[in-house]
Amino acid sequence: MDIGIIGAGKVGCSVGKYLKERGCPIAGYVSKTKKSVDSAATFTGTKAFGSLEELAAASGIIFITTPDDVIPSVWKCLAGQSIQGKIICHFSGSLSSAVFSDMEKTGASGCSIHPMYAFSSKFTSHEKLNQALFTIEGQEKALAVIKPLLEQAGNRVCILSPEKKIRYHAAASMVSNMMIGLYQLGLEMFLDCGFDTETAKAFIKPLVQGNLEAVLETSPEQALTGPIERNDNNTVKRHLMELTEREREIYVNLGKILVEIASRKNPDRDYAAIKKTLGNGGKNEEYSSDISTGEGEGR
Repeated sequence: MDIGIIGAGKVGCSVGKYLKERGCPIAGYVSKTKKSVDSAATFTGTKAFGSLEELAAASGIIFITTPDDVIPSVWKCLAGQSIQGKIICHFSGSLSSAVFSDMEKTGASGCSIHPMYAFSSKFTSHEKLNQALFTIEGQEKALAVIKPLLEQAGNRVCILSPEKKIRYHAAASMVSNMMIGLYQLGLEMFLDCGFDTETAKAFIKPLVQGNLEAVLETSPEQALTGPIERNDNNTVKRHLMELTEREREIYVNLGKILVEIASRKNPDRDYAAIKKTLGNGGKNEEYSSDISTGEGEGR
C-alpha cells in the first residue's frame, strides 16, 4: 500500500525519507505550496502531487503531517474523496483519532501516530528516527497495518488508549520542553549573581549532563542529590527566602516531588520538616539560629 503524505514540513519530510530508505513505498506529497511539495518530493525521490484528490487516488495509506489545527480541515477534504478501504493516519501528539469524525461513513479506517522525537530539521532529522519510540491509537484495522509497518522499519511501537492521549502528550512536553524553561530560569539566576553568560553555562553544563545521564542510566532515586535529599531543611529555607515569588513557586512545586523521591531513597529519614517548609512556601517559618551561618554542604 503506497503511502501518500499531506504536509511537507519537518515531520512529513523526515518520516517519508526514513520509511523510503527502509523499503516502504512512498507515493509522494501534497502541501499548501508548490515549493514545499517539490522540495519534499526531490528529497525523498517521490512524486509531487498537484492536488489532494490526485494523492488520495494514488495512495492506500495517507499520512497527515500538518500542524494540529489544520488536521480537522484536511480530514474534511479527505472525507469527501473516495477513500473506502484506505488507512488515514495523522501525526499528532495531542489529538486522538477521534478527530476523524464520521469515518465509518467513508469506509476508511484511521489512527493517530506519534513519534517520541524532536524534529529539528526537514533534511537531517530522519537520520536518528530509528531511535524513536512510536505510539499509535485508533481503529483495529488501521493498527493492524501501521504497527507492523513501523516495527519493520526498526522502531518500538506502543498502543495507547485514546483517552490518555492528552495526558501522554502533556508528559512528553513536561520532560522535553519544560526542562528548557527550568534551564532558562537557572541561567537567569546565575546572571543575576553577576556571572556572564559563558561562565553561567559552564556552571550549568556539568550539573545538567551529570544528572540527566544518571537518571537515564539508573533511576530518579539513585540520581537524586542536593539539600532536599540530604534533609537539609535550613538550606531549603534560605533558598526560599532568597527567591522571587515566581522562582519560589517553581522551587516549591518541584521540591515536593523531590521529597517523595528522597523518601523512597532514604526510608529511614524523616522529611516532615522539609515537607512543612515547602508546604507553606517557606513563609512564616520559625527559623533556627543557624539559618544564616551557611551550614549545609554540597549541592
